[in-house]
Amino acid sequence: MDSLLIVFIVIAILLVLIFMGAPIFLALGTAGMTGLFLTGGVRSLAYIPMVIYSHLDSFILLAVPLFLMLGQVLAKTDVGPDIYTAASKWLYRLPGGLSIASIMACAIFGAMSGVSIAGAAAIGAVAIPEMTKRGYAPSLAAGSVAAAGALAMLIPPSLLFILYGLVADVSVGKLFIGGIIPGIILALMMSIQVILTVLKNPKFAPMLREKVSWKKRFVSLSKVWPTLIVIFGVLGTIYLGVATPTEAGAIGTGTAILLVILVYRKFSWNVFSTILNATARSTCAILLIYINAIIFTSFLSKIGAPEALTSFMISLDVPNWVTIVIAMFVVFILGMFVDGATVVMVTAPLLLPIMLKMGYSPLWFGIILIINLEMAVITPPVGLNLYAIKSVAQDVPMKEILRGALPFVIVEILCLILFIVFPEFALWLPGTMQ
Repeated sequence: MDSLLIVFIVIAILLVLIFMGAPIFLALGTAGMTGLFLTGGVRSLAYIPMVIYSHLDSFILLAVPLFLMLGQVLAKTDVGPDIYTAASKWLYRLPGGLSIASIMACAIFGAMSGVSIAGAAAIGAVAIPEMTKRGYAPSLAAGSVAAAGALAMLIPPSLLFILYGLVADVSVGKLFIGGIIPGIILALMMSIQVILTVLKNPKFAPMLREKVSWKKRFVSLSKVWPTLIVIFGVLGTIYLGVATPTEAGAIGTGTAILLVILVYRKFSWNVFSTILNATARSTCAILLIYINAIIFTSFLSKIGAPEALTSFMISLDVPNWVTIVIAMFVVFILGMFVDGATVVMVTAPLLLPIMLKMGYSPLWFGIILIINLEMAVITPPVGLNLYAIKSVAQDVPMKEILRGALPFVIVEILCLILFIVFPEFALWLPGTMQ
């Protein structure tokens, strides 16, 4: 059977299953196995268990359940509220100060957990009611938290960096460290967006009149010291070369559990059971997508899709920036319909060879890929952060959440352009690692 016809059949099966509402892992696996069968018969299918085993037999993959568990443990503490309280006491005098405090709190929470939805829910549950009570527009209150929650995808530890590192054979430790500066810059750009919005229309966020004493400000900082321990336990050990990302995940999770027991005193076997259950469910969901994406990409590799796509893009004879824009547009569109893990697993094997052929760093491409995917969690119809915010702010209509989040999509596009034009911003810090 002709290769183009096989590709057409496989893509048709994939799209039909997705639009029928089938789980994404089932759509990928079914399409991939169909393609392998059509190209190599039953013999091709016989190699699937071996391929799956070889990919799952990975030390770095152990970091996935560890960081998922870390996020679940932190969700059982008052870390999120404490961070938001401290940030709000220091930033409340700025235009839209409470929204900016939410952004900074989400960035810090993301540096501990690496789970986008966890940060949005943990900070949103405290910040959104507080902002709306103070007269903030619901769209600004909800939108800023939804967008800032996505920072966990970029600020390490990031689960998407782990998956990209596996696919692209890039150091996950360097990806983690490479995400720090882009994450900080994006958080600052989001804060500037809030300030400009409020300056243009002060009704979005009335200026707070009360004063917070310096004593209260410093007292609020005394409650966030556990966050520094967790962040150093994860990022500090990786940067110093003391631990691998997997080992850092174990250190961070162990530290967080000790904090729950000794500092927050919220530990019980019932809580621990809930944490393990949620971690197992999330891990299984991610690994199901990972396994079936491997099957799908094995089909693409068997028919030579990466090489063909690379040759085609290079043959267009257009400037490199045009090729990058096309690649990023494809990723953006895919991210609107499927989750970030799936997009990474499917697009990285196809797009990375093109970037390497043009002389770009795989580390840099991984970073701009994740920046792009941050938009996926705040754009419909998937938009997981939008639904996370809705779950903790049920009195805010979904259209208001979406209205508030969309301006931050523009901010993320500008950030993406910045790191495309100046790749050294992302590559400098990983280059200083031991």
